[in-house]
Amino acid sequence: MLIFRRYLFCMLHDALKCRSDSRAYTAVHVLHGSLSVDIARDHAPGVSSLAALLADAGRMTMLWALMDGSARPAGELALAAGLSPSSASGHLARLVDGGVLAQEARGRHRYFRIATPETAAAIEALASAVLATRELRPRAVPVSRATPVPLRHARTCYDHLAGEVAVALFERMRAHRWLRIDGSDVALTDAGATGLTALGVDVSSARARRRRFACTCPDWSERKPHLGGALGAALLSTCLHAKWLEPTREPRALRVTPLGERQLSAIARS
Repeated sequence: MLIFRRYLFCMLHDALKCRSDSRAYTAVHVLHGSLSVDIARDHAPGVSSLAALLADAGRMTMLWALMDGSARPAGELALAAGLSPSSASGHLARLVDGGVLAQEARGRHRYFRIATPETAAAIEALASAVLATRELRPRAVPVSRATPVPLRHARTCYDHLAGEVAVALFERMRAHRWLRIDGSDVALTDAGATGLTALGVDVSSARARRRRFACTCPDWSERKPHLGGALGAALLSTCLHAKWLEPTREPRALRVTPLGERQLSAIARS
């Protein structure tokens, strides 16, 4: 249990680093086998409140259904979570009040979506943490069997690319010095900016967005990082616009087109 708590907090810590407001977290220290977290007094209640909101199976199921970046009505989310309409409404209200979800009215219906990319990154990190704990259990289920093949190959992680394709692309960009990695921080080099711009990625617009420009995001199926942040979102947008990737009938899953196979495999090769 102690090992799991340490790993879970580290995942949340890295996810929260995607916030542009650096005051939202402070350093994590492990001292003499116990977890000691130095967090400013004003922010500590917020972390525990977020953890409490995510620590419910029904709420997490509804959040997972929104990890494709979509907005869905309350009735659809209730059905996905196996909850009654009244119970789902209560859970959704708590998530909205906690800032985890945003809602919008469309006629007579209310639609819900994940409020921020940072929240989505935290959910993805928790999924990675769950898979990591399987290694500590007897007869752990291999990742390859637990993750559907279409999702494992290529999928959306809120607004950026995840899966085998994303992890391989991230590693090549790092190896060819398009990216410099320092922990969860990612810096785009001049070579990387030139290469991505040539692909059609709007690097300048990504830098101008009011969120972290680039960061690592833990991939829950591959157990390795892929590219997150505004740059990751811009890259996915380019891939979809160029028809290198296309949505499938399975939520979050993406299909790599024949053109995409050629174009994506050529990125950061020279």
